[in-house]
Amino acid sequence: MRYKLFVIIFVFLAHPALAGELTLLGGYGAANNPVEKTFAWQVQYMEGLGEHLAYSLSYLNQGHFISHHRDGNAANLWLRTNLLDRQLSLGAGVGGVFYYDTKLSANASPRDLHGWGTMTQVAATWYTKSRVFFQVQGYWIKGDKSFDSLSALAGIGYQLDAPPSEGPDVKGTHLSERTTDNELTAFGGETVVNIPGDGHSRAVALEYRRGLWRFIEWTAGALYEGRSSLIDRYGLTTQLWLAKPFLHDRIALGVGLGPYFAIDRRVDATHVRVPIIFSTTGSCRISQDWLIRATWDRIITRYDRDTDIFLGGIGYRF
Repeated sequence: MRYKLFVIIFVFLAHPALAGELTLLGGYGAANNPVEKTFAWQVQYMEGLGEHLAYSLSYLNQGHFISHHRDGNAANLWLRTNLLDRQLSLGAGVGGVFYYDTKLSANASPRDLHGWGTMTQVAATWYTKSRVFFQVQGYWIKGDKSFDSLSALAGIGYQLDAPPSEGPDVKGTHLSERTTDNELTAFGGETVVNIPGDGHSRAVALEYRRGLWRFIEWTAGALYEGRSSLIDRYGLTTQLWLAKPFLHDRIALGVGLGPYFAIDRRVDATHVRVPIIFSTTGSCRISQDWLIRATWDRIITRYDRDTDIFLGGIGYRF
C-alpha cells in the first residue's frame, strides 16, 4: 500500500495550474454483507465548474474486510453552497465508481472481481486564511455485484492554485496546446499481485508517448512484470490518455486506458491474453529535453491475476 499511496500523491501533486483542490482523507468504513468495519482512505482532486458546481476524481481504498479487499476509481459531479463569507462550503456529489474487489474464501481460490457501482457523497469543508482547508466527508457505494458500503472520513487539503477570493475556486485553467510531441521513457519498479501469495517481483518497461490533440496522448510500450510464484508475465501495451500540462510545461498529469497483449508463462506460454491496463502518471521536466516520470498501472484480468505496477523512470522528449 505504501507504493500505491506514494505514486498517487506524486501524480495528484502535478495539478498546481489546474486551480483545483487536493485532499487526503482517512477514516473507517462499514460493509453490509456481512456487517463489518475497517479502515478507509481516499485521495481526491476537485475542480470548480462555477460557484455551485464542481467535479471530483478520486482513488479510494476501502480497506481489508474479512472476505474482501476493495478499492476503486471514482468520478463525481457536485452541487455546493458557500456560507459564512465562503469560509464554509457544503456539498453533495453523485457519480460512478469502478471497483476492484479481491474476494477471499476459505473454501475456494481468491478471486479478482470488477464492476461498476454508484457513489453518493456529502462533504463539509472549512477554508482557512491560507490555502489549507479541512474536510469531513461521508460516502455510500452501492456495489452492484459486490457489497454495499458506508464510509466516514476526515482529512486535510490544499488549494493548489491561489483562488481569486477566499473559499473554493470556481474555475480551472484552459489548455491551448497539446501536452507532448514525442517522448521515450525507460522505467523500473515493482509488481504486486492482488491475491495472497508470493506476488512481488521487479518490473521494467519501455514507453513511447505522442501527443495527438490538446488533451489526448497515445502510448505504445513493452512491459515485463517480473517473475513470482503467481505470475511470469510480459507483453505489449497501447493506451489513449487524457493529459494536461502546467507550470509552463514543466509538470504534466495523465490518465490512460488500453489493451495489454500479454503472455503469462505461469499459466500458458503459448496463449496471448488481453487484459486491460488502467494507468495514472505524473511527469516533471528536469531540462529542456529530459524528464522524470512516475506511473501506477492497474492490470485488470479475467483469470484472477490483477496486479499493481509501480514504476519510476527517466524520459527524453524530441
